[in-house]
Amino acid sequence: MIGLRDLQTVNAVLNATAAVFLVIGYTLIRQRKIVAHRKVMLTAFGTSVAFLICYVIYHLQVGSVHFPHTGLLRTIYFTILTTHTILATTVPVLAIITLNHALKARFDKHRKIARWTFPIWLYVSVTGVVVYVMLYHL
Repeated sequence: MIGLRDLQTVNAVLNATAAVFLVIGYTLIRQRKIVAHRKVMLTAFGTSVAFLICYVIYHLQVGSVHFPHTGLLRTIYFTILTTHTILATTVPVLAIITLNHALKARFDKHRKIARWTFPIWLYVSVTGVVVYVMLYHL
Protein backbone atom coordinates (compact mmCIF):
# COMPACT_ATOMS: atom_id res chain seq x y z
CA MET A 1 0.00 0.00 0.00
CA ILE A 2 1.25 3.46 -0.87
CA GLY A 3 1.52 5.75 2.13
CA LEU A 4 1.68 9.52 2.32
CA ARG A 5 5.48 9.44 2.53
CA ASP A 6 5.61 7.48 -0.73
CA LEU A 7 3.63 10.06 -2.70
CA GLN A 8 6.61 12.31 -3.40
CA THR A 9 8.33 9.34 -5.04
CA VAL A 10 5.14 8.45 -6.92
CA ASN A 11 5.01 12.07 -8.12
CA ALA A 12 8.58 11.88 -9.41
CA VAL A 13 7.89 8.59 -11.18
CA LEU A 14 4.75 10.03 -12.77
CA ASN A 15 6.68 13.13 -13.92
CA ALA A 16 9.47 10.98 -15.38
CA THR A 17 6.91 8.72 -17.06
CA ALA A 18 5.11 11.70 -18.58
CA ALA A 19 8.44 13.00 -19.92
CA VAL A 20 9.17 9.64 -21.56
CA PHE A 21 5.70 9.53 -23.13
CA LEU A 22 6.11 13.10 -24.38
CA VAL A 23 9.40 12.28 -26.12
CA ILE A 24 7.93 9.09 -27.59
CA GLY A 25 4.86 11.01 -28.76
CA TYR A 26 7.03 13.67 -30.37
CA THR A 27 9.11 11.00 -32.10
CA LEU A 28 6.00 9.24 -33.37
CA ILE A 29 4.48 12.37 -34.87
CA ARG A 30 7.78 13.21 -36.57
CA GLN A 31 7.55 9.71 -38.12
CA ARG A 32 3.94 10.47 -39.11
CA LYS A 33 2.61 7.62 -36.97
CA ILE A 34 -0.52 9.54 -36.07
CA VAL A 35 -2.56 6.80 -34.37
CA ALA A 36 0.37 5.76 -32.16
CA HIS A 37 1.10 9.44 -31.43
CA ARG A 38 -2.50 9.99 -30.33
CA LYS A 39 -2.42 6.99 -27.97
CA VAL A 40 0.90 7.96 -26.43
CA MET A 41 -0.07 11.60 -25.96
CA LEU A 42 -3.36 10.61 -24.32
CA THR A 43 -1.30 8.41 -22.01
CA ALA A 44 1.05 11.32 -21.27
CA PHE A 45 -1.98 13.47 -20.46
CA GLY A 46 -3.46 10.79 -18.19
CA THR A 47 -0.11 10.37 -16.45
CA SER A 48 0.09 14.11 -15.84
CA VAL A 49 -3.46 14.16 -14.48
CA ALA A 50 -2.55 11.33 -12.08
CA PHE A 51 0.53 13.33 -11.06
CA LEU A 52 -1.52 16.44 -10.38
CA ILE A 53 -3.97 14.51 -8.20
CA CYS A 54 -1.16 12.89 -6.19
CA TYR A 55 0.69 16.21 -5.93
CA VAL A 56 -2.35 18.02 -4.51
CA ILE A 57 -3.12 15.21 -2.06
CA TYR A 58 0.50 15.13 -0.87
CA HIS A 59 0.84 18.88 -0.40
CA LEU A 60 -2.55 19.27 1.24
CA GLN A 61 -1.35 16.81 3.87
CA VAL A 62 2.32 17.80 4.17
CA GLY A 63 2.39 21.45 3.14
CA SER A 64 5.60 22.83 1.71
CA VAL A 65 8.90 21.06 2.29
CA HIS A 66 11.93 23.11 3.37
CA PHE A 67 15.10 22.82 1.27
CA PRO A 68 17.83 22.14 3.85
CA HIS A 69 20.95 23.07 1.88
CA THR A 70 22.72 26.42 1.60
CA GLY A 71 25.06 28.22 -0.77
CA LEU A 72 25.24 27.59 -4.50
CA LEU A 73 23.13 24.43 -4.26
CA ARG A 74 20.30 26.43 -2.69
CA THR A 75 20.53 29.05 -5.45
CA ILE A 76 20.42 26.37 -8.16
CA TYR A 77 17.51 24.60 -6.45
CA PHE A 78 15.40 27.77 -6.16
CA THR A 79 16.22 28.82 -9.74
CA ILE A 80 15.00 25.46 -11.03
CA LEU A 81 12.02 25.45 -8.66
CA THR A 82 10.96 28.96 -9.67
CA THR A 83 11.06 28.31 -13.42
CA HIS A 84 9.42 24.92 -12.87
CA THR A 85 6.59 26.40 -10.79
CA ILE A 86 5.87 29.30 -13.12
CA LEU A 87 5.77 27.08 -16.20
CA ALA A 88 3.85 24.33 -14.38
CA THR A 89 0.92 26.72 -13.95
CA THR A 90 0.60 26.90 -17.73
CA VAL A 91 0.78 23.16 -18.51
CA PRO A 92 -2.80 22.13 -17.63
CA VAL A 93 -4.27 24.91 -19.76
CA LEU A 94 -1.87 24.39 -22.66
CA ALA A 95 -2.29 20.60 -22.58
CA ILE A 96 -6.10 20.80 -22.52
CA ILE A 97 -6.21 23.30 -25.38
CA THR A 98 -3.72 21.26 -27.42
CA LEU A 99 -5.60 18.03 -26.76
CA ASN A 100 -8.95 19.68 -27.51
CA HIS A 101 -7.74 20.89 -30.92
CA ALA A 102 -6.47 17.40 -31.77
CA LEU A 103 -9.66 15.65 -30.66
CA LYS A 104 -11.73 18.06 -32.75
CA ALA A 105 -9.43 17.45 -35.75
CA ARG A 106 -8.30 21.09 -35.85
CA PHE A 107 -4.79 19.96 -36.66
CA ASP A 108 -3.54 23.35 -37.88
CA LYS A 109 -4.38 24.88 -34.48
CA HIS A 110 -3.14 21.75 -32.71
CA ARG A 111 0.27 22.01 -34.39
CA LYS A 112 0.58 25.71 -33.62
CA ILE A 113 -0.02 25.40 -29.91
CA ALA A 114 1.77 22.03 -29.58
CA ARG A 115 4.98 23.83 -30.57
CA TRP A 116 4.66 25.72 -27.28
CA THR A 117 3.00 23.03 -25.19
CA PHE A 118 5.51 20.28 -25.87
CA PRO A 119 8.73 21.99 -24.70
CA ILE A 120 7.05 23.61 -21.69
CA TRP A 121 5.36 20.36 -20.62
CA LEU A 122 8.59 18.41 -21.12
CA TYR A 123 10.62 20.98 -19.16
CA VAL A 124 8.12 20.90 -16.29
CA SER A 125 8.11 17.09 -16.22
CA VAL A 126 11.90 16.83 -16.22
CA THR A 127 12.49 19.63 -13.72
CA GLY A 128 9.85 18.09 -11.46
CA VAL A 129 12.12 15.04 -11.19
CA VAL A 130 15.17 17.27 -10.66
CA VAL A 131 13.40 19.14 -7.84
CA TYR A 132 12.43 15.82 -6.24
CA VAL A 133 16.01 14.52 -6.39
CA MET A 134 17.43 17.75 -5.01
CA LEU A 135 14.86 17.97 -2.22
CA TYR A 136 14.76 14.36 -1.06
CA HIS A 137 18.05 12.79 -2.14
CA LEU A 138 20.83 15.36 -1.71
